[in-house]
Amino acid sequence: MSDKAMEQLDTFGSQSIANTVWTYATADHSSSKLLDPISHKAIENPGDFNPWNIANTVWAYAKVGHSSSPMLFDAMSQKAIDKLDTFSSQGIATTVWAYASIGTASPILFDAILHRIIFESSSNTFNSQEIANIVWAYAKVGSSSTESLLFDTMSKRMKKVNDFKPQDVTTILWAYAKVGHIRHTAGIT
Repeated sequence: MSDKAMEQLDTFGSQSIANTVWTYATADHSSSKLLDPISHKAIENPGDFNPWNIANTVWAYAKVGHSSSPMLFDAMSQKAIDKLDTFSSQGIATTVWAYASIGTASPILFDAILHRIIFESSSNTFNSQEIANIVWAYAKVGSSSTESLLFDTMSKRMKKVNDFKPQDVTTILWAYAKVGHIRHTAGIT
């Protein structure tokens, strides 16, 4: 199948790129023979990537641990910033999870997302998994002084702790502990 995709690569737009890498990642198949050329194609043709194409593409590369495409993550970072106002809460969570998972920090992207979460997302409702993924990602990449503000803001979004799955609670507690924020959050004195 990857040979057929390679034959058609010149015709791929952003949707085909995102769908192809998502499919391979979902099947836990990491093929440098396919992923490297697709990464170059995505970098060359940045124009038509929408938020879901961006989120799914970076998620796929992170899911399979394909870290040999740092230029792809740089290009997707800029695309994400340009279109950030159209990202859903799930798209935001998926994107920051991918960057943190692959170990690629993008301070400009993370700062832009932080701004969006704090100041512009009153209509965005983050579910427990999205909150967990976001705070985990910020803790994992060691985001600068904005961590405290992010965690305070996300804490305000945690309206019903009973809605959180055990895995989400565990992830959030790990993230808070990682940045030394656990005493304030847990109410420990």
